[in-house]
Formats: sequence, C-alpha cells, structure tokens
Amino acid sequence: MERHMLERHEIETFLTLAEELHFGRTAERLRVTTGRISHVVKKLERRIGAPLFDRTSRVVRLTPIGRRLADDLTPLAAQMDEAVRRAVDAGRGVTGQLRVAFLGEWTAPILLKAVSLFAERHPDCEVDVHEAQLFNSRSSLLDGSIDILIASYPFDGMACGPALLSERRVLAVAAEHPLAREESVSLEVLAEHPMVQYPPVTSAEFKRDRTPDRTPSGRPVPKGPAGNTFSEMLSLVAMGRGVLPVGEHSRRYYPRPDVAYVPIHDAPPIERGPVWLETNTTARVREFVRAATDANRRTAAPSAS
Repeated sequence: MERHMLERHEIETFLTLAEELHFGRTAERLRVTTGRISHVVKKLERRIGAPLFDRTSRVVRLTPIGRRLADDLTPLAAQMDEAVRRAVDAGRGVTGQLRVAFLGEWTAPILLKAVSLFAERHPDCEVDVHEAQLFNSRSSLLDGSIDILIASYPFDGMACGPALLSERRVLAVAAEHPLAREESVSLEVLAEHPMVQYPPVTSAEFKRDRTPDRTPSGRPVPKGPAGNTFSEMLSLVAMGRGVLPVGEHSRRYYPRPDVAYVPIHDAPPIERGPVWLETNTTARVREFVRAATDANRRTAAPSAS
C-alpha cells in the first residue's frame, strides 16, 4: 500500500507559500532560495498528481485542490507545533517568576484560584499578584510589569481567552435618578442621558463596547465626564453627572447607597478572563492560562450537576 507521507519542511514550505502567495516572500521567511521553494512545490505536486498553485509571472493562486490541502494541513501543523512546545516546556520545567494582576475586585477570586492551582502544579515558579487600574492596565502589559491580567473583554491588541466569567449588564444611575425606579431598561435609553466615560488611555474597542457612541438603532449617545478609576466613575454617576453600563457584579463589589443598578434587558453579557501580550506567550503564561481554565472549571462543576 502506497503511503503519502509529507516531511515537516514540505508542509512548512507549502503552508507558507499558501499564506504569502509569493515565492520571494516565502523564501525570505524560510531563509532559503526561491529555487528551493519551487523544487519542493513541484515535488509535492508530482506526489499528489495535481497542481497545487496556479502561477504566472505576476500572480500565484491556490488551486481548489491546493486550497483544500492547506485547509486540512493548517490545524494539523498547529497541533504539531503545540505538541513540540509542550514537550520542550515539560523538559525545561516551569520556573522563574510570573507577575499576574486583576482588574476589578470581582476578578480577584478567579485570579487567586488560578494562582493556587498553578503553584500546586509548578512549585518552582514564583507568582507575584498585583492589582491593576484602568489607567495602567495596558501599559503594564506592554512594559512587562505584569505578564498576565484577568480583565474584561474586549481587550484589543492582546491575546485573550478563554472567558472565565460571564455576567449581565446593568446600568449604574444615581439613586435619585428617574431610571432607578425601573425594573429594567433598554440600551436605547442611553441616547437620553449623558454617559460617564472611561479614561482616555482605555482601548478604543473596549470603549465602543462599554460606552458606545450610538444606540443599536443609531441614536447618538451624549458624552459625560471621564473618570480615572472605576470608583471615580461611580462617584460621577452618584453626583448625577451621567449614567454608566457596568457588569452586575458591581452590585456586590461596589454597593453604594447613592448608586442604583438597573438591569439592561437587551444587552449582551460581559465576559472576563486572561489577557496577555502575544509576544510574551511564554511557557509560564500558557501554563497559568491552563491553570485558570481548570480552576474555573472545577469551581463551576458542582453547580452544573
């Protein structure tokens, strides 16, 4: 029985060319000559018995067979890479120091459970725990002050996931505000009241999610003043300077007699989980994310039964 086994360098060459669709860029990425790329591709095509690429002097395109092969090989190649990384990590062990942080009081319990399980699995790695603030959460990840952060999504420009906590959205209003007496409100009410804003350093995608410029129907949302911390933003709400969509855990962790939390019945939930800098995806970071996921699953298991 004939076996059609591909060598690792053949898979890497084919998938890189399928991504770049350019022999020169592919050769540059793989640090070989364009002639070497052409040789490997022709060898693959002879083995498969059909063209994998349509190529002219100006353009390179995948054929339908080439596209299917790329779609089939991509996840397999990723699994191979991950398997090798896990083996290397296991051989080296997870040691050194890991700096983790939480953003918002409600994320602290998730973080501490993850720290406990991670320490149990990797006793030779020291874990430092910090609290991040709205104004320095992103900069702390970028400058390496912290390696991984438990925060709410979206956190654009960073590696994220998986989500560990999901909560409904509520609208924070002053206790004397007319909306405080409502059982629930729609996102459309945001067009009728100024909205307290997050600090200017907060990412654009996050602000679009939490404090949108328009309601779902397209009505403009008036902007209120900005706060530097979450407590400061709630104080602006209490003063009647604006309203603020938040997660329902705010009821528990930020109870205030001068602030009411009204459910928003047509808003998607808020999700929170690990966030880190993509280029800082070390063995320590990967293992901590795994510990956070496993610890969260253990906690949720009794309630699911």
